Amino acid sequence: MSYWDKEKECMPRKELEELQLRRLKETVYRVYAFVPAYKEKMDQAGIKPEDIKTLKDLQKLPFTTKQDLRDNYPFGLFALPMSEVVRIHSSSGTTGKPTVVGYSKKDIDIWSELMARALTSAGATRYSVIQNAYGYGLFTGGLGVHYGAEKIAASVIPSSGGNTRRQIMLMQDFGTTVLTCTPSYALFMYEVMQEMGIEPPDLKLRAGIFGAEPWSENMRREIENKLEIDAYDIYGLSEIIGPGVAIECATKQGLHIAEDHFLAEVIDPISQEVLDEGSQGELVITTISKEALPIIRYRTRDLTSLDKNICDCGRTHVRMQKVLGRSDDMVIIRGVNVFPSMVESVLLNIPGVEPHYLLIVDRKGNLDQLEVQVEVSEQLFSDEVRKLEELGAIIAKEMESALGVNARIRLVEPKSIERSEGKAKRVIDRRNI
Repeated sequence: MSYWDKEKECMPRKELEELQLRRLKETVYRVYAFVPAYKEKMDQAGIKPEDIKTLKDLQKLPFTTKQDLRDNYPFGLFALPMSEVVRIHSSSGTTGKPTVVGYSKKDIDIWSELMARALTSAGATRYSVIQNAYGYGLFTGGLGVHYGAEKIAASVIPSSGGNTRRQIMLMQDFGTTVLTCTPSYALFMYEVMQEMGIEPPDLKLRAGIFGAEPWSENMRREIENKLEIDAYDIYGLSEIIGPGVAIECATKQGLHIAEDHFLAEVIDPISQEVLDEGSQGELVITTISKEALPIIRYRTRDLTSLDKNICDCGRTHVRMQKVLGRSDDMVIIRGVNVFPSMVESVLLNIPGVEPHYLLIVDRKGNLDQLEVQVEVSEQLFSDEVRKLEELGAIIAKEMESALGVNARIRLVEPKSIERSEGKAKRVIDRRNI
């Protein structure tokens, strides 16, 4: 097994926790001294930096939310003067003010190292040809992967998102061995490959590193079978650093969080109480090495669980399970919590169903209704009506059995659900609530 940094990634838990505590104390002192918004929050909570004596004391600190970043737009949470900030990224700001993140030179170096570790964990080497189809620009995905790939001396194709036929031409002509993009875009690429008459053996593609949206184990199998590659899940978010916060290793038994740089907790999203290891809840992350934008107890809204057992690969860092969904993407149908990834997992177990779907939630009178639009294969869609009705009934039955909710199933023709070159849109909620 090759490691990017075996000493750090396989650090004994006791040594790791000593490093974490030292870095946590330094971070708390820095935000209290240099970020007025954090000083105000800590003063309101009656917490001083010297109160942080153990890792357990992390729970005394107040949470940070996306709204805090918006309220302090653009640079109010920065802990360095702008003369020391060498990079600025931000979200799209489609629902209000964008969230802005800044990096010092050291932050960029750490980010590059983490992405180098991540790529290595997924089997990339200096001999890899990495086609990076994450978006470049203010979005952190593109440049994050790019810097990590260069750090391991791989060949990088900065293709960015979009222009799918050109992406596939580049794969052929440049001999791409590793693809990085969203999982839904990888499946869209496969569709376009089919239209172009290109089969996976025509390419040198061996692995894919997919993130930026929740995806199920069934979608992993779908991608691996269609593209004939190993598919790895990667996790990150701009507010923390970007991609590289966590990634799967070859065992694919959870994503290793880079614990020498981030502290992870799981809380009940309602009560905000910290949950025991193995319990499912909302992931909360604290940065312990960032200079420009240190973040304390950031509520990610991503739902997962943590496992501190040493992985078969030898890494000691805690593993998070694949993200089930986001607490703000969850829809409640007649009291039942439904996540797109749960629907996806059901659908991809049914032959003839394509991995493209849309949940439409509406309310008739006082009753919530869920419609699931499902694409079916070309062969099935052109089949007789009776067979389509039978398939719809099977899907409805499986959905009710797995999710505990009745749904109207609408089978639609292939390629009729809108594709995305970035994050896939899975839910349309028409309720006025």
